[in-house]
Amino acid sequence: MAAFSLFSSAHIATKPNLHFIKASTSDLPKSSPLPPSPSTQPQQPPLKPHHNIREEARLHNAVANATNHPRFTAKYVPFTAISDPSSSDESYSLDEIVYRSQSGSLLDVHHDMSALKHFDGAYWRNLFDSRVGKTTWPFGSGVWSKKEWVLPEIDDDDIISAFEGNSNLFWAERYGKQFLGMNDLWVKHCGISHTGSFKDLGMTVLVSQVNRLRKMNKPLVGVGCASTGDTSAALSAYCAAAGIPSIVFLPANRISMAQLVQPIANGAFVLSIDTDFDGCMQLIREVTAELPIYLANSLNSLRLEGQKTAAVEIVQQFDWEVPDWVIVPGGNLGNIYAFYKGFSMCKELGLVDRIPRLVCAQAANANPLYLYYKCGWKEFNPVKANTTFASAIQIGDPVSIDRAVYALKNSNGIVEEATEEELMDAMAQADSTGMFTCPHTGVALTALIKLRKSGVIGPTDRTVVVSTAHGLKFTQSKIDYHSKDIKDMACRFANPPVQVKADFGSVMDVLKKYLLSKAH
Repeated sequence: MAAFSLFSSAHIATKPNLHFIKASTSDLPKSSPLPPSPSTQPQQPPLKPHHNIREEARLHNAVANATNHPRFTAKYVPFTAISDPSSSDESYSLDEIVYRSQSGSLLDVHHDMSALKHFDGAYWRNLFDSRVGKTTWPFGSGVWSKKEWVLPEIDDDDIISAFEGNSNLFWAERYGKQFLGMNDLWVKHCGISHTGSFKDLGMTVLVSQVNRLRKMNKPLVGVGCASTGDTSAALSAYCAAAGIPSIVFLPANRISMAQLVQPIANGAFVLSIDTDFDGCMQLIREVTAELPIYLANSLNSLRLEGQKTAAVEIVQQFDWEVPDWVIVPGGNLGNIYAFYKGFSMCKELGLVDRIPRLVCAQAANANPLYLYYKCGWKEFNPVKANTTFASAIQIGDPVSIDRAVYALKNSNGIVEEATEEELMDAMAQADSTGMFTCPHTGVALTALIKLRKSGVIGPTDRTVVVSTAHGLKFTQSKIDYHSKDIKDMACRFANPPVQVKADFGSVMDVLKKYLLSKAH
């Protein structure tokens, strides 16, 4: 059987469309419980026809700063103190370049919840809903439409955004009914984003903060990351938009060509290193400790502030109703905590009354969290990650292990795993119903299949599977599957092209045979 190939290219826009949109002061909190009506808004300076959306935001901020509203703030605190920030005297400004606490633990961005609670849940729901689909800078972004919950003190003019987020929450009607007996299954397509993965949500926050720090003359010559593909794509794109040098450490021959070409095209300085992701991560941590390069991996808690907005989007897209389950693929494990944090903030600030149960799905070839969960959280041991088609989660020593455990324990969560055959079959099944998913989504779908079969997830449970990257980044794995060219894998749902002679009779014969097979 002849293999087939597919070549695709994607145009990446780096600038928002410069429409002449009048910014509304209702986009900023005031001392009233709801955004003020137009008649109560303060008079803005007249806008000139040549103003772009950044200039409009500057004028808007000048008006907003003249009004009385609470000052929202955030700071770094040790992750060990997140349940009770007052239990630790240690904290840092977000304008400091710091990645770990004095004891070596992770840091977390802690928001002044008392200031945010000055407004009730109805206020925040109305405010966030009022920004959806707008081009008002920077609120057209799904991340920055929640700016008060993300980086409240950054100036709008320092933000680097491609209006990421606001991704499709897809009703997987046919897949759910045909394969799982479910009628309320949804897929959050975070991969339908600027660079084709959910990493954009965190990178817009991190690069915006770096842009702010460089304007403050902090000694930063660039931003660096270790990556299995998607992080480097997001970092390089946002740095390119900001004019900031990006440095990328990639494990040689372990990522797809579609992932490799993105940082190259965006002008990053790419180092292909003969090691795995964990080796690259160790090197970038050592380098950033010696050189004025800002660390962009999820060890840096700023990225999680952007990623948590996907959780807020989910409940917002359900008209502020909470699903029963949310299933997230897990590798370095920052994302499962980010989802927990987003749902938790919604509950604490009164937008919803509960949080969903979280499921973290791992590839069986890189499953340290799963093994930790199965032994009752008794002892964590890193593993040597083996090759997996879900390459972005091929991580054996995850940085955010403590974050993930905290999220799962506080959401009555579950950890599941997927073998290579299971994840590829699940991906192929989903694709056959109109989706075009990545292998990591196949891992999450496998977890769903197992939890449905065991009865843990019921047929009427509203369930959201988080799809983390666009399927076009992983075309070779799909080609190999549908060509039945994967060793020791049956590829049960392969759909290879049929070779046929170039004459009418031969074409009619194969078409009739196909149509008869579908006539049942």
